[in-house]
Amino acid sequence: MTSDAAPPARPARSGWRQVLSNLREPKLLVMLLLGFSSGIPIYLVGNTLGFWMRENAIELSTIGFLSWVGLAYSLKFLWAPLVDKLDAPVVGRWLGRRRGWMLLSQLVAAAALVGMALVEPRQGQLILAGVVVDQLLVFGGLALVVAFASSTQDIVVDAWRIESADSPEQQGLLTSTSTLGYRGALLVTDSLILILAAHAGWALSYQAMAALMGVGVLATLMAREPAASLLAAAKPHPALFTARGLADAVIGPFIAFFRQHGQWALLMLLAISLFRLPDFLLGPMANPFYADLGMDKETVGAVRGSFGLVATIAGVAAAGLSAVRFGFVPTLIAGAILGPGSNLAFAYLALHGSDTGVFTAAMMIDNFCNGYSGVALVGYMSSLTNLGYTATQYALLSSFYALLGKVLKGLSGVAVEQLAVDRTLLEAYSLFFVGTALVGIPALLLCILLAVRKPPTVVQPAV
Repeated sequence: MTSDAAPPARPARSGWRQVLSNLREPKLLVMLLLGFSSGIPIYLVGNTLGFWMRENAIELSTIGFLSWVGLAYSLKFLWAPLVDKLDAPVVGRWLGRRRGWMLLSQLVAAAALVGMALVEPRQGQLILAGVVVDQLLVFGGLALVVAFASSTQDIVVDAWRIESADSPEQQGLLTSTSTLGYRGALLVTDSLILILAAHAGWALSYQAMAALMGVGVLATLMAREPAASLLAAAKPHPALFTARGLADAVIGPFIAFFRQHGQWALLMLLAISLFRLPDFLLGPMANPFYADLGMDKETVGAVRGSFGLVATIAGVAAAGLSAVRFGFVPTLIAGAILGPGSNLAFAYLALHGSDTGVFTAAMMIDNFCNGYSGVALVGYMSSLTNLGYTATQYALLSSFYALLGKVLKGLSGVAVEQLAVDRTLLEAYSLFFVGTALVGIPALLLCILLAVRKPPTVVQPAV
């Protein structure tokens, strides 16, 4: 396993030759496609969904509450042991443990997205099997299915990425490639979909996004089952549904993590849980803010899909180079500054008004900073896992990174509404965005504290 300390210095020519050699690996293309597939569903049950609901006159508080379906991404560590220890139903024996779960989760997510398109977020009632039900409730249930299937896909894609790397350098490249695909999908579901929705409607747009899950299916069929996964599956271990088997699957990953990192483990988890909190708090209000600002969907989509795309690629590349040159922890510190700092651009935009130039600048700042901080956090978390418990440990880490933010972001609409008392709505938005930026200070201080940590003693990976 790798530590979070910077690797020993190597001759520059040798290092760059290794990078160029890794760039020819077919697994990088697979990783790019899998990253794209992982990024498709998340905004469709989050930020983009807020734009659709706001256009249908759904209250901000309701939009905020519905964002709680995203808690599935933060609770995925609860079922990650099943992904680590069991094959997926039907397809698992055919494709292998990692690829089987990939395919199953991708198909379920696509089917539920089609269901959301057919139901739509409207105030009203539906008749299902002779029972009258609330339309928004059914819609929210389908969104929850998407989130559950998508988070399961994330568990196994992250495990595949970590287990497929042959070296720390390759892990860095796979992380950057995955993030590039992921951020590309976010641009599709957060920008291009707005242009499509303006011309074809939201329902057809969501069906198109369901079809894009086919990219993940293709990548799954192209991928090779990692050798570490095959070894873990073949090695004798206690049956899962026995006392010993459950203890190994559920408790084993936590014991291995705390044994590896000792007294620093809790500090790591706390830093991870606070790192992206400013972004999570802002998220549900971003698209409603654009709607209230008076920005049309075509403009928002066009800016995100052009200038935003360039800025995202630049941020991802900068973080990848920083990780290779300086190590994971210094890159993490820079991400802890850039991520929250980008929220101040939204605060300025709220006070400035619907100026396309200012909006474009804000989008470029936000996409660069989020691209950078995303790679920084993923790379750092990946360096902390043990082979054999990869899916569960990374699910634990990524759940910690999202749990607090997913809980608190459900109150973001209420916060803006309360700030709007005795203020204009745009002034309330501006204060809210400044507040979300200040929330990032504790994470920065914790990352600086981690930087003075001595490298841990390397232990034999568990399998």
